[in-house]
Amino acid sequence: MAHGTAFRIGCPVWACEHWKGTLYKSNAGRKDWLSQYSAVFSTVEGNSTFYALPSSDTAKRWADSVAPGFRFCLKVPRSITHDRRLLRAHTELKSFLEIADILNRAGVLGPSFIQLPPDFSFREARNLELFLANLPSHLPWALEVRHEDWFDRGEHETWLTSLLRHGGVDTVLFDSRALYSQPPSDEIEAISQTRKPRTPIRRTVTGRHPFLRFIGRNVLEDVQPWIAEWAPVIATWMRDGLEPFVFTHAPDDRYAPEFARRLYREIGLHYHELPDMPGWPGEVGSAGRQKSLFD
Repeated sequence: MAHGTAFRIGCPVWACEHWKGTLYKSNAGRKDWLSQYSAVFSTVEGNSTFYALPSSDTAKRWADSVAPGFRFCLKVPRSITHDRRLLRAHTELKSFLEIADILNRAGVLGPSFIQLPPDFSFREARNLELFLANLPSHLPWALEVRHEDWFDRGEHETWLTSLLRHGGVDTVLFDSRALYSQPPSDEIEAISQTRKPRTPIRRTVTGRHPFLRFIGRNVLEDVQPWIAEWAPVIATWMRDGLEPFVFTHAPDDRYAPEFARRLYREIGLHYHELPDMPGWPGEVGSAGRQKSLFD
């Protein structure tokens, strides 16, 4: 991309049956979805690794299926973050690193993100510090915190920001304001409003890859005020030579790709060097692989 930046945008998943006929070709089988997804989007959240790791063969197949420049952002397993709370998790971390290394050697690994439990407070700061210090530095990492201690705009937040900057670990920025901006429009939104956190908004940058998880709504017009707010911020990151990773979540996954497309277009209004998003395989109806953002 222009000026050596590599802005990447994607969804929380790539396996969604509802995307057939729009993002994916109508006749696409599951084995084709990742390839067609990566022809349009340049990253994806690997949320499935929070619950279970893929086999080595599966990880290699993922790496072989994506377009040049694509990056997987794997979620560190809950056995490490939630069950063991970063302590005595050597075996679990070793298993995760084996999968991450496969993707890294193939050149398709983005920042793996460590999501701490909601009750992981500053009282466990030493455990966090030791865990981050023992992570392999040749792999990129990002951290998502949820406890109020880390948003105190004081001692605790300053400590965390300094820790992450010193270690080159990116901060996961989480924005669920749109989701909670009005009552749910459907049952799926209602369920989402009981599950998604409402952490304070930050734009803190601690590493090379600002990492935004942007939670929207199923009625995308209702998300526009926040799209308009984030677009110039992301454009500024790119102008500063950073490499943002941005993920658009909708309560119903079927709306996530269109959410991403709207945000991408809005960013282009502020960063004019941004190329047009490639056509969606299911909409253009042409044979063969679509052009990647990085071809």
